[in-house]
Amino acid sequence: MHNIKWIRENPNLLDEEMKRRGIAPVSDAILKLDESSRSGTSNLQDLQQKSNELAKQIGSLMASGKKDEAQAIISESKEIKQKIAELKDSSSGKKSDNKNSNSKESSNNFSELDSKLLELPNILDKDIPEGNGEEDNVEIRKWGIIPSFDFEPKAHYEIGEDLESDFIGSQIDFEQAANISGSRFVVLKKDIAKLERALSNLMIDTHTEKFGYEEVSPPLLVKDTAMYGTSQLPKFAEDAFVTTDGKWLISTSEITLANLVRENILPEEKLPFRFVAHTPCFRSEAGSAGKDTRGLIRMHQFYKVEMVTICAEEDSAQELERKTECAEHILQQLKLPYRVMLLCSGDTGFGSKKTYDLEVWLPAQDKYREISSCSNCGDFQARRMNSRYRSKNEKNTKFVHTLNGSGLAVGRTIVAIMENYQNEDGSITIPDILVPYMNGQRTIEQTSEIVNG
Repeated sequence: MHNIKWIRENPNLLDEEMKRRGIAPVSDAILKLDESSRSGTSNLQDLQQKSNELAKQIGSLMASGKKDEAQAIISESKEIKQKIAELKDSSSGKKSDNKNSNSKESSNNFSELDSKLLELPNILDKDIPEGNGEEDNVEIRKWGIIPSFDFEPKAHYEIGEDLESDFIGSQIDFEQAANISGSRFVVLKKDIAKLERALSNLMIDTHTEKFGYEEVSPPLLVKDTAMYGTSQLPKFAEDAFVTTDGKWLISTSEITLANLVRENILPEEKLPFRFVAHTPCFRSEAGSAGKDTRGLIRMHQFYKVEMVTICAEEDSAQELERKTECAEHILQQLKLPYRVMLLCSGDTGFGSKKTYDLEVWLPAQDKYREISSCSNCGDFQARRMNSRYRSKNEKNTKFVHTLNGSGLAVGRTIVAIMENYQNEDGSITIPDILVPYMNGQRTIEQTSEIVNG
């Protein structure tokens, strides 16, 4: 969310920054709402002062037995209180009850000004390249050697469907998942399910033991306020699932991890806070019809290890570099070739001021695909969450800066391992770093036999 004081002082700059996002000028509309809001606030304060004065007069008249005179003032007081109530309604919006409704409309009551501000994306860093979409993103670096095969590499879903489970169906079972839950769901079984668990444990162990993140097991259902706090609402309402009582299924544990500092004033000496969680994530994938319809790339439910950092303003740029390196380290341990991309102005997410995407090589697609996104949100989320910090020697507080990054998307990591480590006979070699997490298992065979090293 943006600082209205800054907008008053820099309306042209706001319009220039929004233009980088492909958004038409908005400062005039915002300033008119701001003026109306401040005028209403002034009127409200005048009415409240008048109401307090009348209350004193009524008390004095009643105490002296002048009930008739008091009655006339009581009537005037009621009229003023009614005007106060009307002004409060018009300035903050009328609150609606969202309970027992599966509507994707939020129950939060925001002023017209705040609602407008909530629709505006974050302001980009100065070094973000201009561009319209992913074709304009800039490659920062590459790592690893792209594998060569003596055979035509298969897609992960072809490999997985040839791996039989012990009882029924394949180890990557889309057909039965569709019978149970619908499209874009999957049932993982036996060795592939074990691989999913092994990867999650490797990622959590690495981020906690090597990089000092604190592991968190957060709620999967959150309130509107948490969604607004991390800028999931109102922008991404259609991409989320909502329950009949108005709770939201998290699309990423960034939502819960960032909100751990909601409405808190933190001591600067305690910063940074670094949290990591392994959770299922839920996305409706609205607008993605026809994209990645086969395989594990784009699912309604998937597991992800998420890193969130809460830090001081002056540290967030360096924290983004550190977080990106943490995610890269997982890919390096797995010896998966990847590249780091700096997202352009047209591809940077709504709440981010700067984002690096990690893209892993997928042989069957003969291209790199996103496996992690690491973003610096600056104070954009903190203003929504009212999350601040104070140094020892200062009275004033500052908004914290928040950062998030996948470390990694587990399903997409499975895809990358299956395709980069596939063998001609349909087996999959387990990366060395994962062998201890797989209880010594070194290959996943079509016969599902364990080969110990």
